[in-house]
Amino acid sequence: MILTVTLNTAVDLTYRVPALTPHASHRVTQVIERPGGKGLNVARVLAALGHETVATGFAGGATGAVLREQLATTPVRDELVETAGATRRTVAVVDAATGDTTQLNEPGPTVTAAEWTAFRVRFTALLDGATAVALCGSLPPGIHVGAYAELVRLARTAGVPVLLDTSGEPLRRGIAARPDLVKPNADELAQLTGSRDPLRATHEARGRGARTVVSSLGPDGLLAATPEGLWRAAPPTAVKGNPTGAGDSAVAGLLSGLVDGAPWPDRLSRAVALSAATVLSPVAGEFDPTAYEELLPKVTLKQLDDSA
Repeated sequence: MILTVTLNTAVDLTYRVPALTPHASHRVTQVIERPGGKGLNVARVLAALGHETVATGFAGGATGAVLREQLATTPVRDELVETAGATRRTVAVVDAATGDTTQLNEPGPTVTAAEWTAFRVRFTALLDGATAVALCGSLPPGIHVGAYAELVRLARTAGVPVLLDTSGEPLRRGIAARPDLVKPNADELAQLTGSRDPLRATHEARGRGARTVVSSLGPDGLLAATPEGLWRAAPPTAVKGNPTGAGDSAVAGLLSGLVDGAPWPDRLSRAVALSAATVLSPVAGEFDPTAYEELLPKVTLKQLDDSA
């Protein structure tokens, strides 16, 4: 069983408009609503790949009830902890003319000390039987900035491989707790290390405590510093579409390869193909299965000089 953690869940709304114009009214041509937050996106992709997946985190209020109703229609097992505050909403406005997406993210409910304690109890119990755990996304108000570091240590104590996908100070503190894998994007990596050079920044991030660092380079694919060497993986061609959720699909690919015991080239190929197939999907945050199968054998892989 793969366990995903989304401390700041959301109900994701996607609005499609013919063209997005500032200061103007818009007629929405399509509305899509689904459970969201990075960890839930990862869980949904893993379930689609055939993995047994459990999702925990927080949900509350009327929005949280909607999220849980929608989650119940998926193969993902709901182990969310109830909060008094209402789950946030995120709104993605897709400009059909350009394909660009404008994202509006609410901050999330304030989590109380008692609710955090209840979550830690649930999380610790769920580690028993987990083959891997993913800690994903932002922290809602009320949760201390070292929360992910605390959860990394709990997973390590339980002997469960742990992936961390967050940013800012939670990433800085979390990586010092020595997770098995972190997956920052280029901006998050630069914020963490102060370096805009992806190779230098990836090496420096690994030196801060992570066993493996996989850096997302957007349309250019992934750069991975692993115990087995340094790798670069990229899609065969540039893909155009909605990038919402592409990074979460990459996380799902890395976790899928980890629990299957796949070598690093295969893990990275899964991650890149899933990410590109998500960009190509007509629904934000979902991956196109046909595109995934077509892209998987075409991902380009290169092992780099680890001393570079």
